[in-house]
This record gives sequence, structure tokens and C-alpha cells, in this order.
Amino acid sequence: MTDFAIKIEDLRKQYKLGAIGGGTLRSELQSWWARKRGKEDPNMQIGQDCSNFGETFWALDGINLEIKKGEALGIIGANGAGKSTLLKILSRVTAPTEGDIWINGRIASMLEVGTGFHGEMTGRENIYMNGAILGMSKKDVDEKIESIIDFSECRQFIDTPVKRYSSGMYVKLAFAVASHLDAEIMVMDEVLAVGDMKFQKKCLGKMGNAAQNEGKTVLYVSHNMATIRNLCSRCIVLDKGNIVFDGNVEEAISVYMKDSEGEMKVLYDMECITQPFVDYGHKIVIKSMEFKKKDYSIFGSNENMDILLKWNVVSYIDNARMRLEIKYADGSIVGMTETIPFISNSEKKGEGETEFLFSLKNLAPGTYYMRLSVFELNSTGDHIGLDDIPEKIYFKVIDTKFDRTNWLRQYWGNVRFDAPVIVE
Repeated sequence: MTDFAIKIEDLRKQYKLGAIGGGTLRSELQSWWARKRGKEDPNMQIGQDCSNFGETFWALDGINLEIKKGEALGIIGANGAGKSTLLKILSRVTAPTEGDIWINGRIASMLEVGTGFHGEMTGRENIYMNGAILGMSKKDVDEKIESIIDFSECRQFIDTPVKRYSSGMYVKLAFAVASHLDAEIMVMDEVLAVGDMKFQKKCLGKMGNAAQNEGKTVLYVSHNMATIRNLCSRCIVLDKGNIVFDGNVEEAISVYMKDSEGEMKVLYDMECITQPFVDYGHKIVIKSMEFKKKDYSIFGSNENMDILLKWNVVSYIDNARMRLEIKYADGSIVGMTETIPFISNSEKKGEGETEFLFSLKNLAPGTYYMRLSVFELNSTGDHIGLDDIPEKIYFKVIDTKFDRTNWLRQYWGNVRFDAPVIVE
């Protein structure tokens, strides 16, 4: 008796670039004949670039993977790495171009929870319909409907049309249906992105119980490293359709974060960057931000971060402050700090600069990034955004005190407090 749930050998998936089909037979023939003669496509939309038409793209390029029964496997990687394509092939949504797949058991697929929900139908009616789409019989739904409703936390609204549900309620109900399928393999792609924290915890508990106590196999794709840590016992990292790491969860996350880190730059020049927010830059414009006296943004744990901010005041500004939002490289929140006003009650326009010192002594060693923004605190206490640096500002903290414990942030967090003082 084999002990694997899924076995994949030399799996490859190819896509063609450019729009394919979608028109009438007449328009398709017109487009084909124009391309054949090297002419402009008469059905091409204005501004559309068809220079890459007919080129191919390998979304998966030689995947070899064996997943054991009862294993909780995390799948991480950058956008476009091939994570969703892999799950779609395993769920039989799309077919592979090459390769072999052996699946030992039924699959419950939660790639796009809520697919097939009808807005005019009530939550209860959608449970029956969605259950049928996912392979449950009416008898199965009858036996589990009370458990599904309780799990969804939508009992008060269960006989209300789902078009009146919030996005969170919609996902809760859809996940509750999918999670009650009698399947040996659960395949999930960012299904917890919308639900609230309480519901996410409940879902992780149910999936963890399914893997550990019920012997089900779980494949979970997420950009949330905390949920990967909590749920998965093994993790793979995908990059450009290839598996670049397969093994321990913490090591996989380290590989992923290392690949995702930006350059350890010391200068962020805003002269040629367009702000994504139209209401920014009307009062003050950030010209540049620089880590002073640094070749790379690497700091000792007992060092101050010396920031030089250059700016240009455009119109009257009052009570302008700088904010630093700091996150660990995997996106988990570390903290936030704000300065006192560095431009206050001034009608003077023009360029200037301000130097800030930020202590790093309570940050554990590791790689972080921060968001820098300038805001105005008005008379009613509201924070009004004025400008920011849209790019992630990466920096690394290294331990310069050799008597410190090797820091494991997955257990102890990001903030390293000073040692208690012994009173004699």
C-alpha cells in the first residue's frame, strides 16, 4: 500500500502569450490573414501591442514532487512563480502540457471559494447548490448543514440573499461548505485573505486538525508567512516555474525572503518617481531619503539609524511630521514611530532638509523594511497624508554584541528588550 497522496514527475505547463480567440470566425480569419501578410491586425484594440503574439511561456518547468498522506505542505513564492497553476492542475481545472501526476484520494479544491454562488439565492440555498458543485449529495448536505452554518458564523443571515452579504461573510460561508467535504486531500489558494482574524484562526485550526488528527493531506498557498508557520510541516519555494527549495518551513521562508528582499540601498531618489496618490505632493514633496555615512543599509544592533530627508515645501504647511512603519521581511508588523513636527507654522516655500536619528537597540537581528511618509496633524487631531516613499526601504540589523543568544524570531518576536538590571 503506497503512502503518498500526490506524486508529480516532470510536470510542465505552457501558455501562449497574447489574446487567443474570443471573436467571431470572420474576425479570427481577418486577424490570421493580416498576421500572415505581416500587416496590422484590423481587430486589434487601440494601443494594444501584439509584438509577442505566438510566443510561449512556461508557467511550470519540470516539477518533481512527492507529498505523503497526512502532510501539510506550504507552497510559497513570488507572484507569477507558478503556485496557482500547480494547484489548478492538481484540481483538474487545467491540463498539464507534459508530465505525469498520480493522485491517491479525492481532492477538495478551494481555489476560488464562492465560485457558483448566486446573489439572488439565500445562504442556505447556496449551501446546497455549492455543495452539489463540489460533489456533495443532498443527503450529505442535509447531514452537515447545521455544522456548516455554525462554522460560517452566518446563522443570523442564512436565509438572506447572499448579494447582501459583506465580502467577509461571503468567504466565510463558502469556506464552511468547502471545508466540510469528505475528501482526503485539501487544496487551498489564499482562501483566508478576506476573513477576519478570529475566523482565520478557526480555519487554521480546522485545517491543522484535518492534517494531524484526520490524516488528510493539505496543500496551502499563501503570502502570509504566519499562517504557513502555523499550519505547515513542510514547505516548497517556487521560482519561475521551478522548485528552488523543499524542506523545513523556517528555511523555506528564509529562502523566499532572501529572494524577495530589495537592494540594501542607502539613497532613495524621488525626483523621477510618480506618486500613486493624486492628493499627495500638494503641500510638501519628498525629494530624497538617505542613510548617512553608509555604503549599504546594514546597521549594528547598538547603532542609530541616521536618516537625511530632503524635501520641498509647495504651499503653507502646519505641523508636518515623519512616520516610519517597520515590518519584518516576511511582512509581519514590528512597530511604528513618529517624529515631532519638523516643519511647523511656516509659510515659507522652498527646499530644505532634516536629519533624524532612530535607535535600533531593541530590534532583534534580521532583515526589515520600512515605509516612510510625511503627514500633517490638523487642529482636530486627524492625520492627513502629504507625501511618502512608495518603495519598500530595506535594512538589515546585525548583532554586534557577541554575548547575545542566537535570536529565533519565530519564537521570540522582533523586539529585543534590554536585560533587567540586577539590584544589589
